[in-house]
Order: sequence, then C-alpha cells, then structure tokens
Amino acid sequence: MESDRLDNLDRGELDGGMSTLFRFASAVRRHAEVEAWFSADDPLRRLVEPWVERLRASGGDVRELLHDGHPTACVDDAAFAYVDAFAAHASIGFYAGASLPDPGRLLEGTGKRMRHVKLRWGQPIDEAALVELIAAAHADMRRRVDSGE
Repeated sequence: MESDRLDNLDRGELDGGMSTLFRFASAVRRHAEVEAWFSADDPLRRLVEPWVERLRASGGDVRELLHDGHPTACVDDAAFAYVDAFAAHASIGFYAGASLPDPGRLLEGTGKRMRHVKLRWGQPIDEAALVELIAAAHADMRRRVDSGE
C-alpha cells in the first residue's frame, strides 16, 4: 500500500532495507508552517532566518517542512539541515554533520551522525565557514540521494 510505503520512508526504511537518510515525503519548496515559525515574536528566530534563506538557496532541489517544531531543509525529500531557537542560543544542525569537513571548527556534538552550530547574540560567527558547511551539507546529501542511499 502507498500509505505504508510513505510511513516507511518517514522512518528511513527504503525498499525493505534501512536507509541512513531521514526522509520526508511531505517536504515542499516553501512550507507555510516554516513561514509561520518565523512570524513568532522571538529574536533568536530572527538570528537564524538569514541562514534558512541560505539553506533554501543551496539548490533548486531544496525542499522544506516543519519537523518536530523546527524548520528542516531537505534535498528532495532527504533532510540535510534544520534550525531551531532555544532560550539562550539558536542552532543550525546538520543531519549528516559528523561526516562533513569542518576546517572552521564550528560544529558541536558527539552523536553518531548529527552536528550543530550554535549562534548567540553578540558573539560573532565565522560566516564564510558556515556558508561552506551549508554548501558541503547540501552537496553531501545530494550525493547520498543520487547514490540511492
């Protein structure tokens, strides 16, 4: 059944096997819930808003949705990045961040796959290094999708 197949895609299962990709069949070019997320009166959401625009500009294959309450960027239907705002900082996270080159040493985290960059008011960020991370995350996920991972 098609609905069962879509449920399996959301869990990362592809054609009876396990995929390491986090897939969302509901990802679209511009998602109304992502736009609504930014309409909230939260200064830390403003801090990540330009970075969401950078994620969107990564390629014509970028789609998005609101997942677990935060904007998530996908290559086609495969998640590659997300943003979130917390009480003291905002984050840009990368689903396959552990495998990304990070010469600017921006990435934090110790998990098997995911890494994030924290943004704080008044603390400068190496914008060029973050732009490179976003480009690398997009290219990495494009490669993974194209290889059938």
